Amino acid sequence: MTKRYKGSCTTILVGKKASIDGSTMIARNEDGAEALNPEKFVYVKPEDQPRHYQAVLSKFHVELPDNPLGYTSTPDAVDGHGIWAAAGINSDNVAMTATETITTNSRALGVDPMNPDGLGEEDITAIVLPYIHSAREGVQRLGKLLEEYGTYETNGICFSDKDECWYFDSIAGHHWAAVRIPDDAYVIAPNRFNIDHFDFDSDDTLCAPDLKQLVDDHHLNPDPEGYNLRHIFGSATVKDTRYNNPRAWYGQKYFNPEIEQSPIDQDLPFICRTSKKIAVEDVKFVLSSHYENTDFDPYGTTNTEGQKKLYRPIGINRNQELHILQIRNDVPKEIAGIHWLAYGPNTFNAVVPFYANVDDTPVQYKNTGAHYTQGSQYWLSYLLATFGDYDFHLFEDFENIFEQNTVGECRHIQLEADKVALSKPDTKAYLTEVNAKLADVSFTNSNKLLGQMIELAAPRMKLQFTLHD
Repeated sequence: MTKRYKGSCTTILVGKKASIDGSTMIARNEDGAEALNPEKFVYVKPEDQPRHYQAVLSKFHVELPDNPLGYTSTPDAVDGHGIWAAAGINSDNVAMTATETITTNSRALGVDPMNPDGLGEEDITAIVLPYIHSAREGVQRLGKLLEEYGTYETNGICFSDKDECWYFDSIAGHHWAAVRIPDDAYVIAPNRFNIDHFDFDSDDTLCAPDLKQLVDDHHLNPDPEGYNLRHIFGSATVKDTRYNNPRAWYGQKYFNPEIEQSPIDQDLPFICRTSKKIAVEDVKFVLSSHYENTDFDPYGTTNTEGQKKLYRPIGINRNQELHILQIRNDVPKEIAGIHWLAYGPNTFNAVVPFYANVDDTPVQYKNTGAHYTQGSQYWLSYLLATFGDYDFHLFEDFENIFEQNTVGECRHIQLEADKVALSKPDTKAYLTEVNAKLADVSFTNSNKLLGQMIELAAPRMKLQFTLHD
């Protein structure tokens, strides 16, 4: 059996009344177990979706339905340990991101052990996203699969359509719970069990049929009243105070600076609200953040080395790709799904708004090799981040200008394409061409930034000598 690797991501959900344009958004940093885990961006056509699925990391296998939808996907670029499709939008404008590795506890595992032969992160997107026609249906399909086959790990998964965002926590080996995020709310979810207060009788919750009985029969609830699933099934460890809670704290601090909270608080809220309408750029900032303007910034100039290393930042060298899956409500359905995408550590990249209703994906984003090659956006983005990390403050202003200009230029192309897309004889083919233009903008501007960084850094090389020295 292939060795299993656990990633450690950060997830954000935004309801349609909380966003600046009335769209729903689910977003996640896909963080690898190591610094490099090459990713690619593909479109999976219905005829290319397997009818029999066999996992690589376990013995799990399943027969799949005969009527899959097409979907965008960001799988691993190197074969050998599974698909890891990660995220995408299908042709019915349903979005899914999987997974956020989460925590559990010994009480939960005692009553419902993990299944080593069950399904896991490598499988989930590929066996769910092509077969769902709403976010709620995605929750229900994944829940039934977990109940039947079990899992060898606990994960958080998100679904969205034009109306709803759902967050799903898997529980121990065969159980699960999900919450519809209120339209006027947002969520920041790090690598912990995230759902807190849970109403088993609400129309906005779903769960395994026997979940409440499991809790009651086995005395799993530590609270005298109500059901806080994070208390029941999650963890509250010292590691959480260093690795998980600070990320939720910083994201909530960004959206709600008026609220005073502690970065080590084990009970930071799950569902949050802010008076500011949330834009794609806000989501990107939080998913790129490293505790800017606090004592914990690894790039800080006045804080100590101990403070810099105290908490795990959201933006990190293990970021492989960042996606923001946006389903818009102010445009026709043919152009509503936007798969925003950026590769590599988020300190030196920019998200690009790729249309999801396409036939193919741009060559720079699709053709990722196992090792560095020119022409690959993944490897170019990693080069920028690696180079930039050596002197962040020297390059910071240039990166900010690059990101603003790239996203602005891409937004303009998108706005112009929105106006004419439905008048084209073949809308899918046209949007595929637009995506190629968007990729060209990102690739060209990334290379321009690299050139600027070289021109800034070359005079500072230590290996220099002149007759005047």
